[in-house]
Amino acid sequence: MGKNKLKKFREMETLECVFQYPFGVLRQTGFPLRGRWHEGYFHNDGPIVLELGCGKGEYTVGLARRYPGKNFIGIDIKGARMWTGACQARDEKLANVAFVRTNIELLAEFFAPGEVSEIWITFPDPQMKKVRKRLTSTIFLNLYRTVLKPGGMVRLKTDSPFLYTYTRLMARLNGIIPETDTDDLYHSGVADEILQIRTFYEQQWLDRGLTIKYISFPLDHQRQLEEPDDEIPFDTYRSFSRGELQGS
Repeated sequence: MGKNKLKKFREMETLECVFQYPFGVLRQTGFPLRGRWHEGYFHNDGPIVLELGCGKGEYTVGLARRYPGKNFIGIDIKGARMWTGACQARDEKLANVAFVRTNIELLAEFFAPGEVSEIWITFPDPQMKKVRKRLTSTIFLNLYRTVLKPGGMVRLKTDSPFLYTYTRLMARLNGIIPETDTDDLYHSGVADEILQIRTFYEQQWLDRGLTIKYISFPLDHQRQLEEPDDEIPFDTYRSFSRGELQGS
């Protein structure tokens, strides 16, 4: 492990907006803010919004800047990446930002039922060959239902035609009616400011002629979800890794 990465890990231990709980400790003691995020950390009643697989935290921080009345929590297992957003939140004194270093599969250990209002999934690996790792699969949607309020929103922003198509098919099969659904976000006429946040690499995708896809939908807590079995063409390009926000 490089010295720079070790330095970041040490600094992460000092950041008040970062919560790191090894699995063993979590199982023994539980997470003290579970069910208490409002009174125990944010000290307000604003909605809690998660960004899953937040990487460097560019969306978590970008959304927090624009929406001070909401609380944003980035979730990722990669601490060296998360360090960037966590330092920005500290330096800008953003009181509505937190980061949790953990696997997404452990969400229910950190949040009580109904504690979360929205979930953002921003440019995840489409996992074309592994449905069980696909963040909009029914496996994960069932997990999200354990922490989301009834009717809470799931929002996917992606460059991947595969993942976008899969998510649309999954929604259609399960009678989920999207709130917004577009395969070309920036030519769709959707004026929501929240969707205008762009990462450095997102702009590069646009410059390559790729379109950004976006779909959002409320998640019903009652219906049993089914997996689509449609054949979906794999993406034919290689995706960029995450970058930094422009214009934020």
